[in-house]
This record gives sequence, structure tokens and C-alpha cells, in this order.
Amino acid sequence: MAFYAPGQLLSPNLSPSLSSRTRKSTNATPSASSSAIKCDLSSTPNPQSFKSLSKTLAFSTATGFLFHLSSIPSLISPTCNGTGAGNGDFSGGGDGGGGGWNGGHGDEGFWSRLFSPAAIAKEEESPSQEWDSHGLPANIVVQLSKLSGFKKYKVSDIQFFDRRRWTTVGTEDSFFEMVSLRSGGIYTKAHLQKELESLATCGMFEKVDLEGKTKPDGTLGITISFTESTWQSADTFRCINVGLLPQSKQIEMDADMTDKEKFEYFKSQEKDYRRRIERARPCLLPLPVHREVLGMLREQGKVSARMLQRIRDRVQKWYHDEGYACAQVVNFGNLNTKEVVCEVVEGDITQLVIQFQDKLGNVCEGNTQLAVVRRELPKQLRQGHVFNIEAGKQALRNINSLALFFNIEVNPRPDEKNEGGIIVEIKLKELEQKTAEVSTEWSIVPGRQGRPTLASIQPSGTVSFEHRNLKGLNRSILGSVTTSNFLNPQDDLAFKLEYVHPHLDGVYDPRNCTFRASCFNSRKLSPVFIGGPGVDEVPPIWVDRAGFKANITESFTRQSKFTYGVVMEEITTRDESSHISPNGQRQLPSGGISTDGPPTTLSGTGVDRLAFAQANITRDNTKFVNGAVVGERDVFQLDQGLGIGSKFPFFNRHQLTLTRFIQLKEVEEGAGKPPPPVLVFHGHYGGCVGDLPSYDAFTLGGPYSVRGYNMGELGACRNILELAGELRIPVKNTHVYAFVEHGNDLGSSKDVKGNPTEFYRRMGHGSSYGVGVKLGLVRAEYAVDHNAGTGAVFFRFGERF
Repeated sequence: MAFYAPGQLLSPNLSPSLSSRTRKSTNATPSASSSAIKCDLSSTPNPQSFKSLSKTLAFSTATGFLFHLSSIPSLISPTCNGTGAGNGDFSGGGDGGGGGWNGGHGDEGFWSRLFSPAAIAKEEESPSQEWDSHGLPANIVVQLSKLSGFKKYKVSDIQFFDRRRWTTVGTEDSFFEMVSLRSGGIYTKAHLQKELESLATCGMFEKVDLEGKTKPDGTLGITISFTESTWQSADTFRCINVGLLPQSKQIEMDADMTDKEKFEYFKSQEKDYRRRIERARPCLLPLPVHREVLGMLREQGKVSARMLQRIRDRVQKWYHDEGYACAQVVNFGNLNTKEVVCEVVEGDITQLVIQFQDKLGNVCEGNTQLAVVRRELPKQLRQGHVFNIEAGKQALRNINSLALFFNIEVNPRPDEKNEGGIIVEIKLKELEQKTAEVSTEWSIVPGRQGRPTLASIQPSGTVSFEHRNLKGLNRSILGSVTTSNFLNPQDDLAFKLEYVHPHLDGVYDPRNCTFRASCFNSRKLSPVFIGGPGVDEVPPIWVDRAGFKANITESFTRQSKFTYGVVMEEITTRDESSHISPNGQRQLPSGGISTDGPPTTLSGTGVDRLAFAQANITRDNTKFVNGAVVGERDVFQLDQGLGIGSKFPFFNRHQLTLTRFIQLKEVEEGAGKPPPPVLVFHGHYGGCVGDLPSYDAFTLGGPYSVRGYNMGELGACRNILELAGELRIPVKNTHVYAFVEHGNDLGSSKDVKGNPTEFYRRMGHGSSYGVGVKLGLVRAEYAVDHNAGTGAVFFRFGERF
């Protein structure tokens, strides 16, 4: 005897999807975009989609069993808690970042809606639908055959009665998911007969009956009495992947067959099923879950329908927990043998389609070459692998990092030509290739009696332009011009023009070498020439840099990189009046300004020209655990003077930074889960030999050196050592932390030309400690200056490490 039922894993019109939408931006870097990953669990059923449910999914002989698929977990059931129109977000703090997953759905989950007959029946019902009273005396039992075929009965309650246990089972029993009837529903006699027929042929029950009990208010109470199906005990368990296997055609058995013909029929069916098992592939289910299921079978004794449902739930839970959202248990076979065979359709990817769309969603020809997109896709999302939701999310992040698209969707849908197969569609909407932007701003400062007033009537701002994705290979040209006075921009005009050429060795080269060339002009305040504690205000020295830079970056992983190149620049030191200043300045008691300070340049003229090679290697294996950074990060940077330029400078400047983020407690990972406490250790060493210009000396003090001090307040030196420790404790949606830091010039301040540390009365070393709290992108800190023994509150942007 064989039990058979139709079903289908996915309807062509019902498919989960992942999407990422990015705000348009003129910036070229991926960090300038806001990204989100959405899981769209919407559905648009039509008669054809439900008609397609009649396609065969599995077939079993030797007393097989294919059960009713209902109440299946939604795409990511552990974290689906969204509401509304049927979508949720995977998004992260910061521009272009990513944090965590938070899927959602509306009233009914995707799988539940597709497979549950209760969900389908719910659609057919209408709260305002009229119904007929049974017209019979109250509290009498009515057989299904005695009901009128012309009336619409309202069902007030439904009960399941287990004949074998001789008790009524509760709504938590797994058998309730087999029934499409619901309390308060309105049904005809034909509908109730169809429900009984469905229950009788599903294989769950040896015997099942349906009867009604009249209620005084004219409604019916339904009682379904059953005897659960059982099979002989089993001592082995096998799980196979039947996806992509051609479905066997069910041959109906003629009622007039002789015993010999019936025997041959069952023998033929059993042979076909064994051949099917041999062609099937091993499933992904790990050995520990196999052993757990085998323990369930041995503990139970006889195999029962409830036991098979428990096995189904356990197997599917593992698949869905691991991200295999399309995996589904479709059948159990070999039930009257010593072995239970669990057939799973895992969701094998049969095809990967990349599609470009215009702003209206119409298919169009894209400018980006497909190879640029394909290289960003993880292997788990390619043909021959099983679809995994984590691979889809990784694909979204990778494609979004290209900064070429403002909308990205990853949609798995069923392959109509290959049963159980999945076609992964990637839909892309490209950003405009050419963009330009002008931004202006005015500074507001307190005026008389505290009233706000403009610091200057002269506007400042930036003009920027970008031509991205040249030749469809993600090459780009970027430019920007910034000034603090648009009316007279030559005073402090800063500009940058950059060309970026990724995939230098070809699109499919695993190193992904990127060539960058830029010419620039910038101005920054030098922290080398500032006063120490108690020193009168020191006139600032500005450092202008103009030149050319070219480098090549090789990516070992997405976070670990090696960059090498050459820099040629002209450095000019200026005072606050923009005049060239060859020496540092100080304020005299009389109010005048003396220019007898340390020399600001290597040439002594206030203008240096030099060329040097530069290399940087970064090893970064940090990751986010519920929003907290955990892992290791090492950075080594080297600047080597080439003896070209003013006074033929030849020098070697090197830095090594080691940072460890130690997770102090194991936590469950997932959206909404609390982050772990983290202990951070940080060390930074820098050294220099040769002709070091003063403006390139290492500086001690500041938010990214030793907290509690201003930039450069502790000194300027040729060798530097910084040590820091920080303990981060999560509190609600943020974290508080305590820190201690120390910086030391290792006695090298005197070797800097003119000894600016001594000239401006700085200590050359210092320590600090304090506490802080993270408020979004802002760090609010109270730090104690150990040298002076005083504390102060600081507000800083970004991360210290």
C-alpha cells in the first residue's frame, strides 16, 4: 500500500526576496550610501499558481508516507517579527554599513500561506458571509451524511478525539495543522465532505470520521475522531536530497487485479522507489542531527504519524536555522521496514540570472559589465549549490560595496523546468554615471547678548563632480574643490582630482588590484607647533600640501589589503595670515609675535619638495557580533624617502599598530540579541631614521592618541609608543566603557629639529583614564589628565580604535 499526496515547494508567483536600496550620492565611496536589505514575503496568488500545486513532489512505496505541509516556518522564522506590508530590514548604522537581520511578515507567513489549507480556507471565507441555522434540536449528534446540501453551516468549535488514547487532544497537537476548518468559519456539506476525504487519504490516519453536534444558537460543533497511523519500529534513519529528481508517474491500481497482479504491482513500485533512492544525493543534514532523530525513533518504538511530524519539524528547523530557506521535507519512505527515509527538497540552484532595470522597473540593457557583478557573488549563490539566505545577504553587501547601484534585489524563485530547483534572480538599478554637486554653508556664532550671528558673510562650500563606471568596469574620475570663501577662493583653495581603476589584472583576478592616481592640494593645522599646558596661546602654523600620488592596492580579503605607491609633493608652512613661515612662532609678553621658533621645514625656507615611496599592509579579521567589534587588526605602514627634493631627503618612517578586541562572554547571535562585553588592547609604535621634516614628526595627545589631551599637547617626537586598554559593557542599545591610556616619546623629542616639544613647554609623555558612553556616532567621555590631575568632558565623533 502507498500513500500519495500532491504538493509543490514554491509557487511561481510566490517567492521570497532580498533587496538593497541606496540613496543617490555624488560621492564615489560606498560609505556614502545608505543601504538596507529587505526580505519581501509578499504573494500574489492566482488560479494558475494554486493549480500548479497539483504537481507531484514525491512518491513513496513500500508503505510510504507524504504528509500535509502546513504551518511551515517563514523564511527566517527565528527573527521574523515585522508587521505591515510584509517586509523587514537588514540594515546597519553608519553610511553603507551593515549590522544585523530583522525580517518580517504580515498576518500570515509565506510558507504557511502557501502550504496551509487553513490559510487558503481563510481567504475563501468572509466575515460578513451569511449562514443558515441547522434547524435541529440542540445538543444532538448529527452524521455528516445527514446534513443538508443546501445550507451554509457556521462552525462554532472543532475538537479532535483520539480513539487509541480515548481522549480529546488540545489545539497544540500537531494534527490540528492538518485541518483547514476553523472556528467561526462557514462551510457547506460538500466542503466538510472534501475535508474528511482529504484527511482520510493523507496517510496520517488509519481511520477518521467527522460528525457534528448541534448548538442552541444554530451553529455546529465539529468533532473529528481518528486512529493514528503506525508502522513497525525502525532502527536506522536516512536523509536524502530528492531535489531535481524527475518525478515518477503514479500508476493507478486496477480494482479488478488478481492477487498475483497486485503482488507484481507492489514489487514494481518498490523497485522504482529503490532506484529513486539510489539516484538521490546525500542531504546536508549533519551527523549530530541524524543521531538525534535516530534516538527519537528508538525511544518511541513504533513509528507513528506524530513521530514523523516531530522528525519533519526537527529536520526543517536545522535547515531554516542554517539559512536554507527553501529546504522542505516532502516525504517519508520505507516505513514498514527497519529504515525510515526522509526525503528533502533542499533548494538546489539551477540558474543565476542578472537583470538590469530602469527606474520604472522595466528590463533594460545595463552599462555595467556582468563580470564585474559576478565576481562579487559568493560561491554558495552559484549554480550547483543549495540556496542559502546568508549567501544572498552577502551578495547584497558585496554588490552594494561597488557603489554602482541604488537598488539591488536577490530573488530566489522556483524553476518550472526542474522540479525542486531554484532560479536566483539579481535585479539591479544603476546610479547615474555623471553627477555634480554644489554645497555652501555659513558658520553661526554667538553675537552680542548671546544672539546668534554669522561668523562671516562670506560663504564656504564644496563643488564636486564624478564620472563613474567608465566602460562598465567600475572605473571612475572624481573631483572636488573646497574653499572657505567662495567670493575670494584663492585664499585657501583646496582641490582633489582622482582616477580609480579597479581590476588592474583583469576582472577575475582574485587579488583585485586597484590603481589610484590623484593630484591634490590641502591645508591642515599642524599639531607640532602648539603650546603645552600653561603656555600662552601659540600662533598656529598651517601646512599646505600640493602634489601627486599614485598607488596600487591588492586585496587579500575584503578587510586585509596591501597598498604600495609613490608620493611627490610640495609642502609649504604658513602663518594665520597665509604668509610663508619658515619658523615656529610664539607670543611675546608685550603682545607681539616672535618668529624664533623651531624650523618648520627641512630646507629652512618654509617650502619643501620631496618624493617618497609608501607602503601599507593591513591584516584585519574583525567581525561584528550583534553590533560589537570582535577580532584582531594589525597595520604596518612604511614611508621611504628617495633622496629626491629639498636637501635630498633620505629617511625611513615606520609605524606598527596592533589592536585586539577580546570577547569576554559567549552570546547568541541574531537580530535584537545583546552584544557581548569586549576588552580592547591597543598598541602603537612609530619610529624614524634619517632626514625627518618637523611637520612629519609623530605627535602625542588627542582623541586618537592619548585621550584627555589636545592634539599634540604632549609633544612631537621621532619615536613614539602608545598603549591603551578599554572595557566595553553593553547597556540597552549602546555601551559604556572605561579606558586607560599612556603615550611616551621614548626620549626622542630632542632629536626633532629645533626641539618643538621643549620650546613649547610640553612634557613628552602623559597618561589618562576615564569613562565614556557611545551615543550614536558620538563618544561622550570624561577623561582625567594624569599630568595635571584634572578632568574634563569631551565629545568626539567616530571610534577610537
